[in-house]
Amino acid sequence: MKPYIYSLAALIVVVGAILVALSIASRKQPELGLVDGRLPPCPASPNCVCSEYPSNDAYIKPLGYNGSPENALARLKQVIGDTGGEVIGEEADYLHAVYQTPWLRFIDDVELRLDKHQQVIHVRSASRVGRSDFGANRKRVETIRAAFNE
Repeated sequence: MKPYIYSLAALIVVVGAILVALSIASRKQPELGLVDGRLPPCPASPNCVCSEYPSNDAYIKPLGYNGSPENALARLKQVIGDTGGEVIGEEADYLHAVYQTPWLRFIDDVELRLDKHQQVIHVRSASRVGRSDFGANRKRVETIRAAFNE
């Protein structure tokens, strides 16, 4: 019985150490921003969604808006704060926000680009570490969409 308990304890310690290491690794901010005027495409891993590339499996619809672009950006900043995010970067027609998971405090990046001509806001939400996010980024964008459309 003791070897079983020791093995289980060792497994728990190893898994815990891996999760802590991933959490620490997520603190390093990746290079983000517009590439040729667009949000960057998602990597091959399934922990990202983006509205800029409709033929990709990571595609998600952009957010639509009515009214002025300035009002849309102001509303978007409010929604990000209301949904638990924090805007950490802002340029003309571009926002970068971060969301932190409650457990282990992993950091995910959300980038938004306002397209004045099509009256949409393109969005990219991506986990900094790991391979799968169990749909967290897609759910986050849909939460932002619902709050933005209220």
